[in-house]
Amino acid sequence: MIKSPTGPSLTVYTYVDSRGRNVKGHEYDIPLRPGTVRTTIGRQITMTEIASSDTKPLGKLAYFPVGFFSSIMGLYGTALAFHAAGFAGPSIWIAGFATLVFACILTLYAAKAVLHPSEVAADWNHPVKIAFFPAISISLLLGATALRGAMPDIAAGVWIAGAALQAMLTLAVIASWIGHRGFGAGHLSPAWFIPAVGNVVAPIAGVPLGYIEVSWYFFSVGLLFWVILLTIVINRLVFHEPMAAKLRPTLVILIAPPAVGFLAWTQLNGGVVDPMARVLMHLGLFFTALVVTQIPALLRLPFALSFWALSFPFAAMTVACFRYAELTTSGAVFAPLAWVLLGVLSVIVVALLARTTLAVLRSEICLPE
Repeated sequence: MIKSPTGPSLTVYTYVDSRGRNVKGHEYDIPLRPGTVRTTIGRQITMTEIASSDTKPLGKLAYFPVGFFSSIMGLYGTALAFHAAGFAGPSIWIAGFATLVFACILTLYAAKAVLHPSEVAADWNHPVKIAFFPAISISLLLGATALRGAMPDIAAGVWIAGAALQAMLTLAVIASWIGHRGFGAGHLSPAWFIPAVGNVVAPIAGVPLGYIEVSWYFFSVGLLFWVILLTIVINRLVFHEPMAAKLRPTLVILIAPPAVGFLAWTQLNGGVVDPMARVLMHLGLFFTALVVTQIPALLRLPFALSFWALSFPFAAMTVACFRYAELTTSGAVFAPLAWVLLGVLSVIVVALLARTTLAVLRSEICLPE
C-alpha cells in the first residue's frame, strides 16, 4: 500500500526496484510533494499513473520470459547429440524444428522490447534473469555448429553473428555484475554459468570454420569464469539457504561447462585426448553423477521453464561421451554410456516439450512474478 499525503491509499500489486526485484505487499509511508510517489529508482510518478497501472494489465507479451531461450539451447544440443550418434536425418529435423522455435521466440521477445521496453530493462536488471540473455547468442553458436556440415557458408555467417553477440553480452553481463553492489547469496544460482558456457561453445564450430585465434579467446574467457563461478556457486550451495524451487533445476547446468569444455578443447588441440581433455571429461562425469542424485527431488517440484536447464547439459555430456569413445580406446565403456544418455536426453526433451505446451495452453507462462 502506498499512502499519499494528499490522496487515498492505493494498492500497487507489483513493484519493481532498480535491480529488477519484485516487492509485493509492502507499505511505503514516504513524505512527498502532493500527488506523487517516488520509486526506489528516483522517478516521480503521479497517483493517476499508479491507479492506471493497477487497472490496465500490461498483457502476456510484457511478461514473456527471456528464460525461454534456454529451450533453444536444449533443442540444438539434442540435434547435435543425435548427429554424434549417427542419426543424420533426425538430427536435421530436430535442428530445423529448433530454428523454427528460435525464430518464434526471438520475434516475440523483439516485440516485447519494442512494446514494453521497461519490462526488458527489468529483465536485464534482474540478478537472475540477466544470465539468460547470452542464451540468445549461445543458440546462434549452436545453430552454426548444427549447420556446419550441410551449409558451411551459412554456418560461418551465423557463427560470426553469434560470436560477436556473445562477446558483447559477456562484457555487458560481467560489467553489470561488477557494477552492482546489492547481490546476495539468494540471487546466485548455476544459471550464472550460462555466459561462461557460451564462450566455451564458440570453438566447437569456430575451429573447423577457420576462426582459430578467436576461438582461443572465447575458450580462455569461458574457462576462467567457469572456475571463478564454480567456486562461488559451490559456496552458495553449501553455506547458504537452499535455492528457490524454480531455480533448483539449474543445478543440472553444473554438467555443461566441463562437457562443453572437453569438446572445445579437443577441437583446439586437433583431437588429442591429452591430460587436460581427460580432466574435463571426468569432471563432466562427476557432475553428471552428482546431478543424478538430485533427480528424484527435482521431479517433485512444480513445472517451471527452468526445467529446460536439464536439456542442454545432458545433450553436451552425450556428445562428449560419443566423442571420447571415438578418440580413445575406452569405447567399450563410453559408447554404452553415451547411448544411455541419449535415451535419457530424448525422454527429457519430449517431456519438456509436452509440459511446456500444456503450460502454454493453461496460460501458466507469461505471468507477472
